[in-house]
Amino acid sequence: MRSKKLGKSTSEVNVTNVSKHGFWMLVSGKEYFLSFNDFPWFRETTVSQITNVRLLQPHHLYWPDLDVDLELESIENPENYPLIAKQ
Repeated sequence: MRSKKLGKSTSEVNVTNVSKHGFWMLVSGKEYFLSFNDFPWFRETTVSQITNVRLLQPHHLYWPDLDVDLELESIENPENYPLIAKQ
């Protein structure tokens, strides 16, 4: 018996792990880590809120439950974005 070839993934964003330090996600095959120190608005949220994320454009993520928008560039290089919003 042969398995059929897998189809294209329907989700381009997957949160793969959440810890007390932050969370990891895959976006279009690339892994990112979002530290709660660099992205504090995720610290007091639920796993369900963190995992409800959408890729609106190739480099633009949106968490509708939290009304948080992030560009992948700010995740890749948070040191270039020193202004962190206060909760």
